[in-house]
Amino acid sequence: MVDDMQNQSSEQSSKLQKHAAARRQFLKFGLGGFGSLSLPGLYQLQAANATKKAKERTAVILVWCRGGISHLETYDPKPEAAAEYKGPFSPIATKSEGMFLGELLPRHAQISDKFSILRSITHTGGGHPAGSLQVLGGDKDRIDKQKPKLPDFMSVANYLRREKESVLPNYIGVNAITNYDSFQIAGPTYLGPGAGPFQIQGDPSKPDFKVPNIGLSDIQETRQITRRISLRQKLDHLRRDLDLEGEMRAMDEFESQASSLLTSKQSAEAFDLTREPQNVRDRYGMHQWGQQCLMARRLVEAGVEIITTELSGPLCGRVGNWDDHAVNHHVFDALKYRAPYFDQAVTALIEDIYDRGLNERVLVVVAGEFGRTPKISYAKSTGAGIASGSAGTRQPGRDHWPRAASMLFAGGGIRTGQVIGATDPKGEGPVERAVTPQDFLATIYAHLGIDYANTFLPDFTGRPTPIVAQGHAISELAGRA
Repeated sequence: MVDDMQNQSSEQSSKLQKHAAARRQFLKFGLGGFGSLSLPGLYQLQAANATKKAKERTAVILVWCRGGISHLETYDPKPEAAAEYKGPFSPIATKSEGMFLGELLPRHAQISDKFSILRSITHTGGGHPAGSLQVLGGDKDRIDKQKPKLPDFMSVANYLRREKESVLPNYIGVNAITNYDSFQIAGPTYLGPGAGPFQIQGDPSKPDFKVPNIGLSDIQETRQITRRISLRQKLDHLRRDLDLEGEMRAMDEFESQASSLLTSKQSAEAFDLTREPQNVRDRYGMHQWGQQCLMARRLVEAGVEIITTELSGPLCGRVGNWDDHAVNHHVFDALKYRAPYFDQAVTALIEDIYDRGLNERVLVVVAGEFGRTPKISYAKSTGAGIASGSAGTRQPGRDHWPRAASMLFAGGGIRTGQVIGATDPKGEGPVERAVTPQDFLATIYAHLGIDYANTFLPDFTGRPTPIVAQGHAISELAGRA
């Protein structure tokens, strides 16, 4: 609706007073106040949180292994298990007393003092969609769904923390977590598309890689776009009285973000990996996973707070993911093939987080939707390819295993160099410190300063829905060693 010019000054003064009051309320009660706030109150507290300096605001980088990484060959080796369980690889010692990792991860072993391993996360989602929805969004259903009913933690954090005036989006997916085949495994659901990620696709290691629509170099084109947006905003201001569902607000947010990305030199520089010294790029690895992780580090330094990077595609082997059924891959050949890329990219990211002074602010998590079956299975290959014999070749595999999985945590001011939880001698299930996806989500939210126990968001029906149900942050990670 058109503002009355005579009341404009007093209304602006009133808005300033309300913002100051909201900020005082935020500082007094913290993010836990969201649980009892109206939607306008939520927006006010979002604005207050956004005023924190970038260097004070925590962030998270999730490295996602789509398909389910085998805990037995990586973070939870079982050398004493019978031959039909343990596989061909041996454990190796690390810098941390009592921590052993699979021999495929020698770089991990060299920097084990910079991370902690959780070996006892367990849930009931046996399919890729269900497992992903449980880990990423806390949906407790065992069944696979075509799309999520709960928003993932990345979208929730973005919704609560995003800063409208920021040049860069606050949630970016570098090879974003989106789908598993035809199933959507992540998304903002009832929070609306504005809470979802800005997606970067493609291989950043390629010489011709470029993020489209970022940082126009033509000054005249930039000015023209800015003028067009300004004119549209003035015209749309006349239709504010029709904004019953917040559609105009969402349009403004998308448009503002698009304009910033198109016209900002800062955004262009943040995505430009050629600005990194070649020796740094080589340390991460001049391959897709290495450069994805390097871009994640560049983005978090530029102020982005929620970043995901999915390690999938050709570097995984024949089927492009970590789903190491015998029909897809020879599980051990596949792991041996992809491990050097994985080991290099992940450890370079972790080292940089510490070397560049980001280790208090930025939490790095390496995870997948579940582990793999401890008992090795055998089946005929469905086709030849990297790490797979020709069709009909009998080869080993490991199948879905939600009862036990491992995760890595680094940075975030956590206590490092430790192993949390334990599975039985075969790796079939937790025997010590079982952790649920709800606990995992609580841990992420706690790092981001979100009161997970008292924050409720309205679903599609308007019903207040908790962002975590019956979960508690993993206490062993709190505080540095």
